[in-house]
Amino acid sequence: MNKLFQLSCLAVIFLLCACHSKKETEVKSVYTATTPLVETISLPRSYVANIASQQNIEIHSQQTGILQNVYVSEGQYVRAGQPLFRIAIVGAEEEIAKAKAAAEQASIDLQNVTNLTDNKVLSNNAKRMAVAKLKGAEADYKLAVLHKRLSLIRAPFSGILGRIPNKRGSLVDPSDLLTSLSDNKKVLVYFNVSETDYLDFRLHPERFSNNPLQLVLANGDVFPARGKMLDIGGQFDSSTGTIAIRAIFDNPNNLLRNGETGTVKLFVSKKDALLIPQEAVYELQDQKYVFVVDKHNVVHQRAIKIDSEITGAYVVSSGLQATDRYLVDGIQKVNDGDKVSISMVSPQAAMKLDKLNAD
Repeated sequence: MNKLFQLSCLAVIFLLCACHSKKETEVKSVYTATTPLVETISLPRSYVANIASQQNIEIHSQQTGILQNVYVSEGQYVRAGQPLFRIAIVGAEEEIAKAKAAAEQASIDLQNVTNLTDNKVLSNNAKRMAVAKLKGAEADYKLAVLHKRLSLIRAPFSGILGRIPNKRGSLVDPSDLLTSLSDNKKVLVYFNVSETDYLDFRLHPERFSNNPLQLVLANGDVFPARGKMLDIGGQFDSSTGTIAIRAIFDNPNNLLRNGETGTVKLFVSKKDALLIPQEAVYELQDQKYVFVVDKHNVVHQRAIKIDSEITGAYVVSSGLQATDRYLVDGIQKVNDGDKVSISMVSPQAAMKLDKLNAD
């Protein structure tokens, strides 16, 4: 009897455990769902850019001589008028003295010819020739003085010096490069745009007017100053189908230098854009999909087209409507045609989730 009672108890316990296990397996996962976020946004268009100083020149000696003094160093910031180099010109002082003496002699000759002309001894043509001779001698004297003055080379504007290839004592000619000078307070940024983007900009300027240019540096950092377009090239490059645009950027702390490269981003306004989090999208054979939830809470695989990508989100160009419900998480757990339990959240809340469960 006791043995029969024990068997009965074991059977009851087994049935209770089986029922409890069945209830646990019947618990369904609840997935997060939402609708696309509809907003007016600014979409970036990116272009490779070349950076140039607003002024960048090469400095050469204007005459042959010995590099007597170098007053500056490479990479130094100099101000307009600051001495850079002195060129020792052989015979410069002698040329000045010779030209000065010739000018004085011509002046004396003019006085003598004038007296003779006043006394009718010489004709007026003789006086005109003497005047011309004096002017030529004075010009030679001024030129000799100028040559000596040019031996001291000064900075034509404020800026940063480049490499200085010649050392003190070197023989330099006018063709020899002494250094380069760059004014980097502002920089010019050149980039090329396609014919389509050019037409959009010219025909729909209202889309671009409130969106200044952004410059992304070679290391991926965003340059703090924003730029503006100055002008557009006169013709398209037939080999590339693009046209050149020149923009200008302020350059705080002279960070940008002549010859650098970067990426220009031109922002275009897009009204009523549909945004969804990237974690809600999966890819299959180079096609992007989401799971759309119908009114019976059945999920359906839906192919979508992506217009552009912004931080943490996709802008959908086709495949979704503003009223469509889609799964935010669990996209790797469900299959097409499954009936699911969902918890709806607002589009804003879905976009702000720190970490979405895409598993």
